[in-house]
Amino acid sequence: MPSSVDPKHDPYDIAIVGSGLGGLSAAVALRRAGHNVTIYERYDFGGEVGASLSCASNGSRFLQEWQVDIAKARPVILKSLIRHDWKTGQVSGTYPLGDYRERFGTDYNNFHRIDLHQHLKHVATTEGGKGTPAQLKVWHKAVDLDPIAGKIVFENGVVATHDLVVCADGIRSQMREKLGVIPHIAPSASCCYRCIIHADKLRELGLHGFAENSAIEFWGGDGIDKIVMSACSDHDVVSCYCFYPAEKNDLKEDGWDISTTGENLAATFPELDERLLTLFRNAEDIKMWRLYDHDQYPYWVKGKCCLLGDAAHPMMPDQSQGACMAIEDAGALGILFAPKYADLDVTEKLRLYELERKPRASRVQDSSRRARLDLTERIGWSSANDRPGKLTIEEVCGYDMHAHVAELVKETKAAG
Repeated sequence: MPSSVDPKHDPYDIAIVGSGLGGLSAAVALRRAGHNVTIYERYDFGGEVGASLSCASNGSRFLQEWQVDIAKARPVILKSLIRHDWKTGQVSGTYPLGDYRERFGTDYNNFHRIDLHQHLKHVATTEGGKGTPAQLKVWHKAVDLDPIAGKIVFENGVVATHDLVVCADGIRSQMREKLGVIPHIAPSASCCYRCIIHADKLRELGLHGFAENSAIEFWGGDGIDKIVMSACSDHDVVSCYCFYPAEKNDLKEDGWDISTTGENLAATFPELDERLLTLFRNAEDIKMWRLYDHDQYPYWVKGKCCLLGDAAHPMMPDQSQGACMAIEDAGALGILFAPKYADLDVTEKLRLYELERKPRASRVQDSSRRARLDLTERIGWSSANDRPGKLTIEEVCGYDMHAHVAELVKETKAAG
């Protein structure tokens, strides 16, 4: 395998297009690896929207490795998964996570998306910590990209050329098509509501136990209908994701930020546990979200550019792994662009990035699609014993990316 060491590329000048969770994770990883990073955000930095975000050990491990003070993002440390009867709410199954840290090396952290997003921005861009702080340039909407030259053209007239361009501009990525990747997207049979409710309101309603539980709680899941509830923001907020058949309201509008009312949300699930219907009627920030199936993309890398996160592997939310897969992508870049692999040039590093990431993320993407209709496909509830080939918690959470990258590099060099 040829190698090239060019002193002018140490450190590299790296662009990240998009300042979502994936882009900020990449900024932190590449900053820690010793490079100069510029993050380009199309709008002002308004922060994430959404509700809770569970970060299993395969994501939390990299946050620890990057010396992110996880506690400052106010997670709830999950202790169990709980299944409830749809109508009565009675507990029908529990998967304890009591030995999770011992098994996998980190806690199972449940964040509010906004809390984690703001904290990662701080870690990426402020003076404290290892590496040169990343620059965040807002109102820089990328409209064109030359992947071979690493040249980005912005709507405001700015043109920038970088040694590496990480395209982390989300599920509706504009840069993806500049790499020649044309997505095939089809509406799924499912839609989703998301909502939050604060702990003080739950106390008023006599539902304070939901805020106190350190668990992801499920109702349904044997088909399209499913409720997923969890506490976040240090138990100050409870978040719900509520999946239902698309034909119930024939939602055509795109996006995941379409407002609705608590009465509409409750009316969608007339036979559900009455406690949840009360919660829904008193919830805040209630949004509707149309779900789509995305086929896998043929490649993620071209020239000096790569896709990352939802721009590379949009997936159903039913494995709670979308954010973790983006963090893993960032972790892979951080490993490959670290001094350990300084003998590899950008082309070689990116080829290895795709080789490392694409099969694993694609497997999680496929499993997430199956889990949309079958809760027994979800890690924690799934077992390879009842159907060989199922994605398991051990496969996802016990993954050693450093060892896998080292093995891929060794194999590639041996092949010449």
